[in-house]
Amino acid sequence: MHTKICTVDLKSGILCPKCEEKVRRGEVTQLDLKVAKVLLSLESKYSALQNAYFYKAVESGDTLVILVDKKDVPRILSHGGKLLKEISERTGKRRVRILAYNADKRRLLEELFAPASILTVNTLWLPDGSTETKVVLSSRDARKLPLSISTVKDLAKNLMNINLRVEFEEASFRPARA
Repeated sequence: MHTKICTVDLKSGILCPKCEEKVRRGEVTQLDLKVAKVLLSLESKYSALQNAYFYKAVESGDTLVILVDKKDVPRILSHGGKLLKEISERTGKRRVRILAYNADKRRLLEELFAPASILTVNTLWLPDGSTETKVVLSSRDARKLPLSISTVKDLAKNLMNINLRVEFEEASFRPARA
């Protein structure tokens, strides 16, 4: 497994000066260290982790989101949930989501809300100069949401500093009359 922290440091539990500086700057969090250790310990059992790149971990309530390289997501998920279950047991989190690390806001939001589909994503400029990202979902998809709205808002804020507003829209499709 590849990560921002040296493998030797993860195995020994003692950080070298370079890795210690990354923690001090906030580039690597204590949660990142904990999750990286768990992933490293599972590497021998799950071959998909051997060449995977772990970027970051974020938690909200009982949900843990692990950001890995885009090409690693299908390989990690190919273990049929066994790997996610082990990560869940070792971290104490009920839900574990593996997402692709990228800078595309829309893609990240789609992954957080999946399997519900997003109708639109808009940026709202507020009078105080701040912005909010408005996500509109179909009201039919409300029951498909795997996470609560508050958890998704919290994760969006922690992952990409997005202030999220979620709205539901009724399907307005009406067949034409003959």
